[in-house]
Amino acid sequence: MKRIRVAVLHFAHETVTFLPNDTELSDFVYEGSPCRDDALLDHDPGGYIGGFVAFAREHPQVELVGIESPLFPKTGIGSGWVTREAYEHFVARMLLDLQARGPFDGVYMALHGAMAVRGIPRPEAELAARVRQQVGPRAVLAATFDPHGNEDERFLSAADLAFCVKYYPHYDMHLQGERAAHTLLRCIRGSYRPVSACVKVPILSPTVVQWTGASPWMDLVQRALTWEARQPGVYVNVFYGFPWADTPDAGMTIQVLSNGDQDLANRIARDMADAAWRSREALLTSTPVHRIEDGVARALAEVARGQVPVVIADHSDRSGSATWVLAELLRRGARNTLLAGIADGERVTALLNGGSQPGDAFDHAIGGRVDASAGPPVRLVGSVLATGTAADATGSRARWMSVGFGNGNVVLLSARLMQITEPDMLRAMGLEPEKFDLIVVKSRVHFRRGFHDSGFARSILLVEPAEPFLGTTRLDALPYQHLRLADFYPYGRETFSALTPPCPAPAAASAA
Repeated sequence: MKRIRVAVLHFAHETVTFLPNDTELSDFVYEGSPCRDDALLDHDPGGYIGGFVAFAREHPQVELVGIESPLFPKTGIGSGWVTREAYEHFVARMLLDLQARGPFDGVYMALHGAMAVRGIPRPEAELAARVRQQVGPRAVLAATFDPHGNEDERFLSAADLAFCVKYYPHYDMHLQGERAAHTLLRCIRGSYRPVSACVKVPILSPTVVQWTGASPWMDLVQRALTWEARQPGVYVNVFYGFPWADTPDAGMTIQVLSNGDQDLANRIARDMADAAWRSREALLTSTPVHRIEDGVARALAEVARGQVPVVIADHSDRSGSATWVLAELLRRGARNTLLAGIADGERVTALLNGGSQPGDAFDHAIGGRVDASAGPPVRLVGSVLATGTAADATGSRARWMSVGFGNGNVVLLSARLMQITEPDMLRAMGLEPEKFDLIVVKSRVHFRRGFHDSGFARSILLVEPAEPFLGTTRLDALPYQHLRLADFYPYGRETFSALTPPCPAPAAASAA
C-alpha cells in the first residue's frame, strides 16, 4: 500500500486578553518545549495528540512526523495577548520544518481556538492558511479544537477538517483526536470528501455557565450527537466561545462537516443554531453563581450540618491572585479549610530562592496587586508546611508552597495560577483533601471532573465578587475593543435567524 506521510504540529493557548501580562516568546520555551519528533508525538497521550497518534499508528503505512512546535506556555491560562513576535517565531519554525521534511499527504494541527495574537485577528485561521501555502492544495489539513474556541468560517476556508470537543469538562479530547486521524486518512484515500457549513450564533456567555453536565448545554451536546448518529460521516462542532479573548470571531459557532453533502451540512447547521438561539435565556442562567459573602456563608452552613466536604469554586479569578474568598474566610473565622490557591509569583520566588523550608514561620501579605480584580493583599501568619514544583490541569508547572494558619487552615501559594481539577493533584503536594471540611479552588467547570463527577464533594458552590471585575459573569464590565457587545445576546441582540444558507468553505481559499 502507498505510504502516507502526515505532519503533526501543536500551537495552543487560551488567551485572556484583559490580563496585563502578555504571553511572550520566552513563556513557550522551557524544558520540553518546543519539541519535535517522538517528543511531540508522545506528548499528552490522553489528549488530542494522543488520540490522533494512537489511531494513526494502527495503520503501518502511515508515517507521522512531529513538526517542531511549542507546547502550552508555562504561564498556563493566566496570561494575556500572545505577542506578535512569539507567534511569528514559532509559525516560521513550523513552516521551515514542513518545508525541510516534506512533502506531506496530510497535516494535523492540535490547536485550541481561543488564542489571541496582537495584530492577527484570527491566529488559528492564519496558521492554517500559511500551512496550506507551504504544503500545497492536495494535502489534507485537519485540526482539533477546544469548545471554547472563537472560530468562524475562516479556518475551514484554508483547512479541510475540524473536530471540536463536546463536553465541559473536556472528557472527549482523545476521542476527537482519533476522529481527526480517521477522517484525515479517509480524505487522503478518497473515501471522504469534506464539505462544511458554519453559522455564528450571536450569544456571548461566560464560561462558568457552560457546564455540559446539566441542561440546556447538555441538550446541545445530545442534539449534536443525535445528528452524528443519524447521518454517517457527519461531524457537528459546537464552539461555546471564549468571551475573555477580545477577538472579532468571539461568540458561539456551529460548524458541521459532511461527506460531500452540502445541503445536509447546511440543514444541520441551521437546526443546531436555531436550537441554541431558542435556549438562549436558559443557557445563560443554568448555573447559579453566588456573591462571595453569600457563598461562603452557605458553605459554612453546610459544614455546620456535617455535609462535608464542601467545595467553593472561585470561578472569576483569571489571574489566580484574587484574595476576596481568603479575606472572607478570615473574617468569618473559618477552620479546617484548604484554599487551593493564591498565585503570588513575587512572594513565592523570593521565599523559595531565599531558602524557605517546611517549619519556617510565615508572616507575609499574599496575593492581590495584579489588578483591581485581584483585590488587596491579605496578611497571613502561620508556618510553611511543604514546598515543591507541580503541574496543574493545563500541564503548566509552577513552584509552590503550602502554608498552615489559623485553626487547621491551609493555603496553597503558587508562583502562577494553578487550576486544581482533581483531588490527586493536591495529594501529590502532600495534602489530604478528604481531611478538610471546606476546599476552595480557582476553576470554572473543570474542577467538576474530580470534585463533582467523581462524587467527592457533598456540596458545590460557585462564587464571584460583587464588583463586575474581569472573570465575572457581567461581561458588560469588560473594555472590549474588537467586538461590539450590542451584537450579542443578552447585551443588545434580540433577533436571529439561521435560515440563510451558510456559505460553503472551499478548502484551498486564503484565510487572510
